[in-house]
Amino acid sequence: MKRIIPFSRYFLRAAILSTVLIVIGLIGYVVKGGFNNGVDFQAGLIQEIRFAPTAFTISYSGLGNASVSLSRNRLDIVLSGSGVNAETRTFPFANYPTLDSLIQGLSSIMGIQTTLLSPGDVSTSILVQSAQSDSQLGAAPFMVHYLPPNVEAIPIEDVRAALQPLGTVSVQVMGQPSDRHFMIRMDASEVNSKEGVPAEKIVATLEEHFGEGGVAVTRADFVGSRFSKQLTQQAGLLLALTLLLILGYASIRFKPQFAIGAVLAIIHDMLIMVAFIIWTRMEFNTTTIAAILTILGYSINDTIVIFDRIREITRVYPNDPLENILNRAVSETLGRTIITTITTMLAVLSLFIFTTGSMQDFALALLMGMVSGVYSTIFIAVGFVNFWDIQVKKSAKKKLAPSPIMPAKAKRA
Repeated sequence: MKRIIPFSRYFLRAAILSTVLIVIGLIGYVVKGGFNNGVDFQAGLIQEIRFAPTAFTISYSGLGNASVSLSRNRLDIVLSGSGVNAETRTFPFANYPTLDSLIQGLSSIMGIQTTLLSPGDVSTSILVQSAQSDSQLGAAPFMVHYLPPNVEAIPIEDVRAALQPLGTVSVQVMGQPSDRHFMIRMDASEVNSKEGVPAEKIVATLEEHFGEGGVAVTRADFVGSRFSKQLTQQAGLLLALTLLLILGYASIRFKPQFAIGAVLAIIHDMLIMVAFIIWTRMEFNTTTIAAILTILGYSINDTIVIFDRIREITRVYPNDPLENILNRAVSETLGRTIITTITTMLAVLSLFIFTTGSMQDFALALLMGMVSGVYSTIFIAVGFVNFWDIQVKKSAKKKLAPSPIMPAKAKRA
């Protein structure tokens, strides 16, 4: 027979410990000035850039107008206006595999001038798309960038240090470090300040540190405070809806006290993760929201498994006190819980070790959440069910207890 561990002895201590941790998180929220909001939850300028050298430049001095459009697999030149026949000249990279062949094709258009600034045998498949994809050509050269293979990654710390003179700037890694792709966010108060910091100033500042012509802007947007506020409200609504659905599901499948215990457990996990995010100053962004939702799903799954075992044991031992049934259920599922958690954590640990940026933060949040999820399932969800049963029994005893007999009044002589 498997040993029964008396987990019920530690329910009160666990509740006190959880309360202390949550209070520490609330204190951190006040002391640290709230979350370290990432680029997703701040109003202001958003700019995606890639550190990529200039492959070649294009300029136009012919009649009418000419614009260039660059996509993943082709480059288009659109001619329009008076004095020229309106047409679009397409240069698929499959037909122009190198820069030499592409420039030779572009030179066939009257009025187009090109200047090659990289080796001619560079593949056109590694050209970088730009936010200036539909740009009007003129005397000023339009720069086309490329990302050399096996290029050295640029640390995010170096990018933040370069942008520090501009004020409060958030930087986030996009994709793999070798992509040299970053998202830069500047708060609306900085953009609208007296001096102002336009998008061009960010590029110029980066080029001062990393080389002229080596920064390609792939996206540039200004997010207003209304959109940022709406995104925050949607994230809160998503979490609230998740809790409501879990409460409804657990109420249907189990008794109300089990449903409330399950919801309390996942609220506990969410608050513990929030406290961890606040004190570590991890960026709070959509990736963090995804980590919290992932942990909520992981935690409720573990809780449902234990609740199912409680229901099964109740049928086998209907006369046992609920406290003994809870201890037996947790003890019997403990091995399964530990093995499942450790194997999952090994995969997440690999993600934490071999990635950087937001993905590494995502893995770190998951590791913390898994530990909290196992703890809350055993000591919060099951502990609340035990607490509910104790309160019901106390209430029943009060109802069954005989009312005290009032002493008879002494008769007057």
